[in-house]
Parts: sequence; C-alpha cells; structure tokens
Amino acid sequence: MPLIRFCPWAPLAALLCALVLGASPTRAQGGTQTVTDLAGRAVTLPAKVERILLGEGRLLPALGVFERDDVARRLVGMMGDYETLDAAGYAQWRGRFPQIDKVPRVGRNSSGSFSDEQAIALRPQVAILGLAGGHGPSKNDRETLARLEAAGVAVVFVDFRHDPLRNTTRSMELLGAVLGKRQEAQAFNTYWRAQLDRVEARLRTLPAGRRHPGVFLENRVGLADECCATMVGLVGVLLDAAGAQNVARGRIPGEHGTLNPEFLIATQPQLYIGTGIGSMATAEKSPLRIVLGADATPEAARASLARATQRRGIAQLQAVQQPGRAHAIWHHYYNSPFNVVAVQVFAKWLHPELFADLDPRDTLQTMFTRFQPIPLTGVYWTSL
Repeated sequence: MPLIRFCPWAPLAALLCALVLGASPTRAQGGTQTVTDLAGRAVTLPAKVERILLGEGRLLPALGVFERDDVARRLVGMMGDYETLDAAGYAQWRGRFPQIDKVPRVGRNSSGSFSDEQAIALRPQVAILGLAGGHGPSKNDRETLARLEAAGVAVVFVDFRHDPLRNTTRSMELLGAVLGKRQEAQAFNTYWRAQLDRVEARLRTLPAGRRHPGVFLENRVGLADECCATMVGLVGVLLDAAGAQNVARGRIPGEHGTLNPEFLIATQPQLYIGTGIGSMATAEKSPLRIVLGADATPEAARASLARATQRRGIAQLQAVQQPGRAHAIWHHYYNSPFNVVAVQVFAKWLHPELFADLDPRDTLQTMFTRFQPIPLTGVYWTSL
C-alpha cells in the first residue's frame, strides 16, 4: 500500500520537510508528499500534481478513472502506443476528448523509441511508467530513470501487466494518491476486489484434487503466420486465476514463447482460447486476426474466430472441432485495470456450471458506467 506523507505549506516547514524526505527546497515549496511505488521506491513529489506524463499510452483508461471530466487536463505528454496497438479503443477517447490528439508524443510503441529529451522538455512534475515496461520505459531503463529524476521529474511505477492480481489495486491506490483522488481509487478497488472474489470464492468450493481443464492459450492470433505462440504470463496469469491448466506452463521460458503444433495435437487440450488484436479496420488486410475491441460486432468477432481456427495446426485440435470449446478474448486485458473481467470470462468458459449466473458483460458495463468517461461499445470476447 502506498505510504503517504505530507509536508505543510509554510516555507520554513517545507524546507525542513524537504531535508527529511530528500526533496529539494524548490520542489518542497507548496507542499510535497512521499509515496511508495510498485517498484518499492520512496518517491517525493508535489502534493498537488498538475503536469503528468504517461510512459505508456494504454494507461489512459486508468487515468480516466480519476479524470472523468477532462482526461487530458493534466496530461502534458504520452507514448504513442495506444493509437497504434488499439486504434479503435483510442478513437473512443479521441471522440470524447479531441484534445488528446494534441498531447505531445514522447515515443511510439516501444521503450527504445522513448525520448528522454522530449519528455524533459515538456516539464512534467510526474512521469507514470509501467513496472515491467513492454511498450514504454520500465524499471530496468535506469539511464532514462536517472535523466528524468535529474531533471526534477518524479517517476512512479504502476503495474497492471506483470502481477495484475496483486498489483492492480495497489497501482490504483498509488494513482489516487499521486492525483489527489483517493476516494475514487477506493471506490474502484472495492468493486474490483468484489468481482475477483466472486470467482475465487466459488473456485474454493470445487472438490479437492479435481483437475482443472487443460487450455491452449494462443497469443496475438494472426500476428505471424506460424503456429503456435502462447503465454504463461500476461493473459496467462488471468487464465490461471480462473481455474485453468495452461498446457504451456513449464514448457516455455519467460512469459511467452512458442509451442510445437505436434505437441498440441498430441496433448489435445480441452479448450482453445485465442487473444484478439484485430479490429473492424484491420479485418480485410489481416484476415487471420481475431476481431475484438471497441468497434467489433458480434458477427465479425465470431466470423474472425472461425477463420482463425481453420489454420494449420489449430484446425486439428478437437477443441475447435466441437461446439463451445473454442473461444477468443481481447488481448489488451493483459495490461488493463479492467482485467478482472477477463478472469470472470475465463471462469465461465472453464467451469460453466459453477459460474452459470455470472455475467462478465454486466461487470464490464458497470465498470464503464461507474469509472470511465466513455461509453462501453464493441465486443471483447466471443465463442464458436
């Protein structure tokens, strides 16, 4: 949990507080607070933050939980990954807040494209970065971190990607502290925890020793021609939480890798789940991608899953040959504060009788209504 300490407004007291907390007198003026971020670092920053830089564009929905009236109000810079990796999702935000397009980009969609110089020139008070990186600077980019901090930019790390079930609520609490929106963080976390508990509590009622269904989780379907990219981290963490036996676990190094098609055919997992990175706009030029997200329709989503499962190496799986055992889910849940919805979706697919009354779409609708400034549109999972 973030540790919060405040310094008073008075100049003398602020100076003393700066000496204690490690802040410079100029940063202490007007009051400071010290938070503990998801990297375990004590970070001193202004008590009132007005200039924010996002080290990954897809952190925008998390920021939107706290800035529902004007998500760009305090945003002075961001990475350009959102519009590249999830154009339909970004278009929703641009439609609601056109000024987002005018926010300077400090990089494209990789950590190597992040410009320290441009970021510093924008004079942010706080840079919000992802702990494990991926499409922006991470805790391992020490030179970037050192340059930002030397320029007086407070850097805080959040995490929705590496250990989401432990760190989502911690990250939202941290953001609430940084942005002066603790009540909003508490409301979100209370609902998030309740939705995860609906799954965890019921899974505990399963008979001891009962074997969980075997699942092949295919990563970013259609991105490459070959089969069979998979993951045990990222979306795989959410799958585990729903009571699955991921057939890739223990067989690939790291968070993601590739399985041999012959292994899958010999193993014959009970369920197939692909992650979708396609959209209506990409359906023609990338026909093997699964269409899901803010602009997807139910018909297009199902049709794209049907096409994707006819690929060599996948078509031979019994899970795609039998009704109700082939599914697809929106890939970007792996780095989203709404990741608990994916856990609920997986739980219904894996244990349909146990979770017959669970409605993940209602959960997602409630989260958008209560915590987002944009409406819920599109389709985020589908089945054959």
